[in-house]
Amino acid sequence: MTTRPGERHADPAFATTLAHGLSVLQAFRHGEPALSNRELADRTGLSKATISRLTTTLMQRGLLRYDAGLRRYRLGTAVLSLSYPLLASIKIRQLARPLMKRLADAAGGSASLGMHHGLHMVYVETCRGHDAVSFRPDIGALLPLLPSAMGRAWLAQAPVDEAEPVLAALRRQDPAIWRRHAPDLEQARRDYAEHGYCVGQGDWHSDVHAVAVPMRTRVDGQALVFNCGVPVTRLRPGDLRGRIAPRLLTLVARVEKMLERQNEG
Repeated sequence: MTTRPGERHADPAFATTLAHGLSVLQAFRHGEPALSNRELADRTGLSKATISRLTTTLMQRGLLRYDAGLRRYRLGTAVLSLSYPLLASIKIRQLARPLMKRLADAAGGSASLGMHHGLHMVYVETCRGHDAVSFRPDIGALLPLLPSAMGRAWLAQAPVDEAEPVLAALRRQDPAIWRRHAPDLEQARRDYAEHGYCVGQGDWHSDVHAVAVPMRTRVDGQALVFNCGVPVTRLRPGDLRGRIAPRLLTLVARVEKMLERQNEG
């Protein structure tokens, strides 16, 4: 959450200027790669004078670049260099990638790996079926917790003390979305307890159904979630639970076994 001008953060160690700079970087969204100072001010709640200082500093650090033709800012390549050490440290990506690719090809969809971030899940690895053109997730893309199979799977496996603050924030942020998807979350919890997976049938992308399986083994303290999304045109009745879910459960079990052997070695 952005600290507004004049507001004092509850934690005296909180670096407000740094938080404001990060909020500028987080204002960029898929499909809107270029933003003006006015648009950045609107999205962050910061004054245009503050935005001007921040964009100048971020440009000098390579985190933003200015598009003179559009008179707007774009994210700079230094943003990629910041994310690389994190991605490189998630070794499970390399272990799982061949298995994910085989699943994506067999399902005619996409197999992805995600981790929790705030009120979203973020993809850290994804493999696409050779002809999967309708749904093409990419590394770094965000998806919401409640409408997505991956998000529900994370919520279903999370201990109460970890899940409750997130659920409270979801209820505050958008009560209508909460009311709409609260029954789906309860069903996801039942599915996870009984079957070990959760499903989403067009709640996030109307033309894509998905199944998600959280890992029981935590990686660096994080609960990671695998999912497989398939365009509805490639699914026959019963496919999601009868064909895709068992394959995904097998994939996750194999990855956990590989991690176990790796740790023993």
